[in-house]
Amino acid sequence: MDLAYIPSPSTGVIDLGPIPLRGYAFCIIIGVFVAVWLGNKRWIARGGRAGTVADIAVWAVPFGLVGGRLYHVITDYQLYFSDGEDWVDAFKIWQGGLGIWGAIALGAVGAWIGCRRRGIPLPAWADALAPGIAVAQACGRWGNWFNQELYGRETDVPWALKISEGPNRVAGTYHPTFLYESLWCIGVALLVIWADRRFKLGHGRAFALYVASYCAGRAWIEYMRVDEAHHILGLRLNVWTALIVFVLAVVYMVISAKVRPGREEIVEPGEPGEPGEPKAPDAVEAEDAKSDDAKSDDAKSDDAEAGDAKSEGAKSEGAAVESDASKTEDAAETAKG
Repeated sequence: MDLAYIPSPSTGVIDLGPIPLRGYAFCIIIGVFVAVWLGNKRWIARGGRAGTVADIAVWAVPFGLVGGRLYHVITDYQLYFSDGEDWVDAFKIWQGGLGIWGAIALGAVGAWIGCRRRGIPLPAWADALAPGIAVAQACGRWGNWFNQELYGRETDVPWALKISEGPNRVAGTYHPTFLYESLWCIGVALLVIWADRRFKLGHGRAFALYVASYCAGRAWIEYMRVDEAHHILGLRLNVWTALIVFVLAVVYMVISAKVRPGREEIVEPGEPGEPGEPKAPDAVEAEDAKSDDAKSDDAKSDDAEAGDAKSEGAKSEGAAVESDASKTEDAAETAKG
């Protein structure tokens, strides 16, 4: 008899009148809001404008959802296109099934479009958003708890997850891999925040650190799962994906640090004359030029005033000389008389 375990919800849907509130979707929505909120604070701290992260997220989030679903459907195609399966289920995203690899890849495309429209470097934006993405993943993993999916091997540890009988699952207690990954993602977010403050990461290196550290945890967590998956050389496909992406992220960090050390000075061009906003280099140069012109005009004005003063002094001396001469002539005439 199990004395302690994590219970699973009896249903993943709560009906609010005619509106069904699905736990999986709710967790994803919460994650998106937290990511945008934290990313916005970090972006402002880097010198960007408030609201820019949300504006670009309008492009990144839809692309990411499509990419995540595509990756899941392609890598688990047997769940939708095998005999006896309904291919329409591939569009039922609320039933679960988002691949983080596809979400990040296609989400980056959407972010690139948004950044390009705003004249913002994508690596700087990704650095600001990296911890928020990790927190969003931590929130989103609880959607698997609502759906009773993606758990690990059977276990009797006190924190085991109790799964009820249902389609494609057997009742029992299993490793709560959703909880392991959620906690790991929180640790990843804290690591990236600390490293960014300590080493002033820039040019996409904070994002690469997030990717590498997430993959390190995903590899061993994925290895514990027992849900159906494709295997290559005895390892699950997602384990291989995590290992490959981990290596790529580390290589990027090393090369980027050598090629582009430090971090970006200006992350978002500002409109000239807007108080408190970052200004573009052209605007700064223009203001410096205006300042130099103003100084030159002031110098010319000072020279002109000095010249006027000298002229008035000369006139005054001339008048004094004429006055003395007039007095002398008067005195001479008086003596003659």
